[in-house]
Amino acid sequence: MRFQLTARTGHPDFLDLPWNQPLAEWESPRLVEMPMGIHRHVVRTVKYEDRLYHLKELPRRFADREWRFLRHLKAEGVPVVDVVGVVSRRETPDGAPLEAVLITEHLEFSVPYRLLFLRQEHRRIREPMVDALVHLLVRIHLQGFLWGDCSLSNTLFRRDAGRLSAYVVDTETGELYDDLSAGQRRMDVELAIEKCGGELLDLQAAGVLSADLDPFELGAELQERYDNLWAELTRDELFSDDERYRIHDRLRRINELGYDVEELELVQDSVDPGLTRMVLKTSVLEPGRYRRILRDLTGLDVQENQARRLLNDIHNFGAWLQAEEGRQLPEGVIARRWIEKSFDPIVAMVPEDLRGKREPAELFHEVIDHWHHLSELKGADAGLWDAARSYVDTVLRFEPEERRVTPAEAEDALEGLIPDAMADFDAAPETASVDGAGEP
Repeated sequence: MRFQLTARTGHPDFLDLPWNQPLAEWESPRLVEMPMGIHRHVVRTVKYEDRLYHLKELPRRFADREWRFLRHLKAEGVPVVDVVGVVSRRETPDGAPLEAVLITEHLEFSVPYRLLFLRQEHRRIREPMVDALVHLLVRIHLQGFLWGDCSLSNTLFRRDAGRLSAYVVDTETGELYDDLSAGQRRMDVELAIEKCGGELLDLQAAGVLSADLDPFELGAELQERYDNLWAELTRDELFSDDERYRIHDRLRRINELGYDVEELELVQDSVDPGLTRMVLKTSVLEPGRYRRILRDLTGLDVQENQARRLLNDIHNFGAWLQAEEGRQLPEGVIARRWIEKSFDPIVAMVPEDLRGKREPAELFHEVIDHWHHLSELKGADAGLWDAARSYVDTVLRFEPEERRVTPAEAEDALEGLIPDAMADFDAAPETASVDGAGEP
């Protein structure tokens, strides 16, 4: 059996798979059933111990591009699926060439957009989804990456402290540049609006979305939010000597959006010497500010909004702890005590059979929200531990599994959708087949 495997360490060697056969013909005990969607390539899923991997069959030039782009974006801190390897130079037993296979690890606790709309009324999910897509587009554009295929189908969503975080899934049509022009960015956003609008129309046709949702109005909102966020992060700003407070205001707003600015250039304006121009370099706008702070304090690696919420709880816990002990404590000590006395015990209260419904940081966030809700109803502190038990028994127990979406639920979400409209068939019709959960 002849093939070439390029893979990252820390994963299985995949040598026990039938690489000398087309992916659609595989019969292996490692194959598992995953939610099915309609896309342009054949995708199968294999299981090694408790880890799932998606295998996508495609021409080698596209597999190599995705391997390179996904690794680059991951290294730059952009939320993407974790690419593991590429298998190329495959041949059948009689020497006929086979297409390459891209291997990505399953993104746990991710939910395809169809299920989000099926589970939640569209007015609740609309704003978080648009916001997540906008932040994702801005982040990849800051890295000089032209996606060229932004759609809801090519994006996975994870819950993020009451909001959503979006992850890039498919990059085979992308291009990487030093910087993107305004025209390139506009083209990418317009393409995203067109594709997302079509996908929402499909959901309306299937009865998943109500007819009063206007997909094109949502597209205009996506464009406006993108323009506002891009301007906030990158525009030059003029101010006079008595307006220097605007420097701090601008940096504060950027920090609140989850970005850090490591370098700021102040230059005298060439037109009016009485004005100073504030210049921000996009290359030093680092997203994930709160994730980094929380990781440094606690070792927890979570989503950005989850990190913001947990840091706020650490602050509140620290105020209580210092009042209890009557002395100031270092931030690192407060964070360790918070892990030991608050975060870990709350997570441990969840029975084993319910832990696939929420990842730990999201679980803690929802417990805190439930605590506040019960306290408001009671008119007094309901108690964190009582609230956690109440949350498990009255809320979490009735939530669907999200660590790995079940095939049955995914099929329910697809029922009634128009296949030709669901997929973007850039390839010839005979190459189209089913993908797993929209990933990769």
